[in-house]
Amino acid sequence: MSEAQQRLVPLTADEEALVRVFGRALLTVPRALDADLLDGPGLSLSEYTALMHLSEAPGRRLRMSDLATACAVSISGMTRIVNRLEERAFLRRERCLADGRAWNAVLTDTGLLRLRQAWPTHLASVRRHILDHLRALDLPALTAALQGIAAEMPCPHPHRLRGEA
Repeated sequence: MSEAQQRLVPLTADEEALVRVFGRALLTVPRALDADLLDGPGLSLSEYTALMHLSEAPGRRLRMSDLATACAVSISGMTRIVNRLEERAFLRRERCLADGRAWNAVLTDTGLLRLRQAWPTHLASVRRHILDHLRALDLPALTAALQGIAAEMPCPHPHRLRGEA
């Protein structure tokens, strides 16, 4: 059977159920994590994610385009997130020394403290909304399967998210 023919084989009931619930989970889980962070420490999930990536970066700094890629958002979306975080003194922008046209986002001590304060809320939320439902599963096998899915659909470059070349 050719690959094209194989793609036309109807889904089994189990496959259809998986595809539908997977799609729903992709929409509802981030919303639940976001709501918990907003209700608790007052950060959105996108803000938390940006702070997390900066905390893990050398010198707690990333080029804005690299931060956008790490967070899987457009550059304009990352600019809005960074603006909100900068207003709260959680990060600052600095010119990139290697490329004077680019800007770095730099996590401040205040931002690192806020991330540390938000971490318990995020951890509890991740456990409640995701991990508690997966206890009976082989997590390394599930992780490998999801990595395979993600590898086939890498996040586009941030410029492509905006429709630019």
